[in-house]
Amino acid sequence: MKRLGFILFIVSLVVVYSCSGPKSTRMDTPTSGLAQIIADECFAPIVQEQVDVFEALNRDATIIPIYASETQAFDLFMKDSVRVIIAARELTANETAIIKERRQTIRSQKYATDGIALIVNKANPDTLITVADIKRIMTGEARSWKDINPNSRLGDIAVTFDSPNSSTVRFIRDSITGGKLGDNLRARSSDSIQTIDLTERTPNQEVIDYVASTPNALGVIGVNWISNQSDSTKLSFIDNIKVMAVSRAEEATEKNSFQPFTAYVGLGKYPLSRDLYIIISDVRGGLPSGFVNFAAGEKGQRIVYKAGLYPAYRLTRVVSVRPSL
Repeated sequence: MKRLGFILFIVSLVVVYSCSGPKSTRMDTPTSGLAQIIADECFAPIVQEQVDVFEALNRDATIIPIYASETQAFDLFMKDSVRVIIAARELTANETAIIKERRQTIRSQKYATDGIALIVNKANPDTLITVADIKRIMTGEARSWKDINPNSRLGDIAVTFDSPNSSTVRFIRDSITGGKLGDNLRARSSDSIQTIDLTERTPNQEVIDYVASTPNALGVIGVNWISNQSDSTKLSFIDNIKVMAVSRAEEATEKNSFQPFTAYVGLGKYPLSRDLYIIISDVRGGLPSGFVNFAAGEKGQRIVYKAGLYPAYRLTRVVSVRPSL
């Protein structure tokens, strides 16, 4: 990828600097300097916007974001190549122990709640689905749209997702199917682990494009990729696909099925929800800490909301009331 060599070069410089020994003097501050972070590519749109806003507010700060599959992101974080990670899981006990052995202090905090969306082609008349039917599809038990709706004319279900190593796949495997995945699932990227360049078409963008052009497709994707950010009510998505409503009941109806709108995710009504975390192993008050504080603070959490996710912290709204005359 075009930027990959440059990114890795910058990362190596920052890692050499940060590991140069206890006698070195930090040149960065919470609002200036150079720092790199890594994020699960599932959340690239929201993270990139936070980076852009943070740099606009702090002209002397440069944040270099790296986007990768969940597997690769944690691999780089555990190798101490980066000190900040944004992901859909916390560190395991073993990972925590390894970092503490390096005498680093870990700070992990909830960042947002995300909804995993099921998207279909606009020609697909089926817009309601149960969690039980999702499990049947993802395990390969249900392979045709007729298995979900006997009146469907769409044929086989073409299930597509971003990467075999993504947090989206892990969620479906761990939370929906109990560990089993069928051979009917197809990834838009190869099995190789690599970082993602947002200047090129990413696997998640390819999921959207594939579903938009394939009548029998079913895409699995993070909601921030399909959120309509121009809609302040957070009650719509991009218009080239349809988003299915999901029900925990035995039979899906309009009343018991919910789309991954921000409110439904926050209230726990949408079944395919997961928590996001921002984790830092460099809490000494430099630029990494400054960015983490911003992302988890009022301004950063407003960006979370704008992206269609549910913020980890309640946002305040100031209302000016004029006394009546």
